[in-house]
Amino acid sequence: MSDFLAIAVLFLALLALLGAGVWVAFSLIIVGALGMALMSSAPIGPILATTLWGHSTSWALAALPMFIWMGEILLRSRLSDDMFSGLAPWLQRLPGRLLHVNVFGCAIFAAVSGSSAATAATIGKMSVPELTRRGYPESLIIGSLAGSATLGLLIPPSIILIVYGVATEQSIARLFIAGILPGLLLVSMFVLYVTGYALVKTSAIPTDGGDTTLMDKLRASRRLIPVISLIVGVIGSIYLGIASPTDAAAVGVLLSLLLSALNGSLSWTMFRESLMGATVTSCMIAFILVGAAFLSVSMGFTGIPRQLAEWIGSLELSPYALLAALTVFFVVLGCFLDGISVVVLTTSIIMPIIEAAGIDPLWFGIYLVIVVEMSQITPPVGFNLFVIQGLTGFDILRIARAAFPFFLLLMIGVVLITLFPQIVTYLPSLMGR
Repeated sequence: MSDFLAIAVLFLALLALLGAGVWVAFSLIIVGALGMALMSSAPIGPILATTLWGHSTSWALAALPMFIWMGEILLRSRLSDDMFSGLAPWLQRLPGRLLHVNVFGCAIFAAVSGSSAATAATIGKMSVPELTRRGYPESLIIGSLAGSATLGLLIPPSIILIVYGVATEQSIARLFIAGILPGLLLVSMFVLYVTGYALVKTSAIPTDGGDTTLMDKLRASRRLIPVISLIVGVIGSIYLGIASPTDAAAVGVLLSLLLSALNGSLSWTMFRESLMGATVTSCMIAFILVGAAFLSVSMGFTGIPRQLAEWIGSLELSPYALLAALTVFFVVLGCFLDGISVVVLTTSIIMPIIEAAGIDPLWFGIYLVIVVEMSQITPPVGFNLFVIQGLTGFDILRIARAAFPFFLLLMIGVVLITLFPQIVTYLPSLMGR
């Protein structure tokens, strides 16, 4: 069988399996085995066994369930309510007023949950009813929530960055640090957009009655202390070199349990539900990762990545043209798959091309996450759109239209980190000294 025909068969087989509803992990393993059978004489069984065992026992992977469990605990605790109440008094004089709670609330919660969907659900449960009751524009309520919730994929600790680090053998600690400045950049862009909207359409923003004194604001800020302490405990320990990402994840779980106990939201039921939710999600992601690892190994035996890299190289695309093509590819792919699946499905094929083009794999990880963020608010399968649809009951295209300006802002973010890669690489370079 010719190489081209074999590649077409494998691609169609993967589409057929995913379209038939076969689990992503099983689909990856089946396609990997089929590829080895068609294009290699290597023994499939022993390679499958050693690959699954080797990648399922990775120490770096241990951080994943811990961070997911931490997010599950926070999702069920009252810390998110405290965060809303602590932020609101400080934002009443800023153009856009309480709409900024969506942006800052998502940014803060993203820094302790690591999940885009959990961020959208948690902040949305609080902000959507309250902002709607106060008369804020529906499109901006939904759009700012949908766009800002994607920050859960980028601001560390990010689950998808752990997945990328494990799949590409990059340092998870350096990826976490690399995500800080791009995350702050996107937060600033979202704030500026909401501020500009409020200044242009002043009549659309309601006037919230009653000014709060400085003492009222300071008293409200006390409710932010637990969340800020958690962020400092997790991210600070990694940045200062005190703890590895896995150690910091364990610290985060202990701190989130302690804080939940202190505010009275910790119960046996909540503990059990958070643990089971984390177990289900972690098993799903880990299973996908080991399936992707086998596909990556099998592709190495078939030689497809090398041939694809040579073909891309023969096109003589500049790095910018390559990134532009990959951006379209990832956004389209992300319209039909969740972010983690996009990463694990493509890294084995894309990374040789990226390395051949001289693109820094660390920088590419942050680029990839931002592009996947864009796909989270793109129909028909933008996961954040589904979460917000569940909260509001609105039509998904209506939500997508509201989120479109934030899609464009994310696109601008991709352009900025491409033109100024130091936004991504500066902090990791300090860490390496």
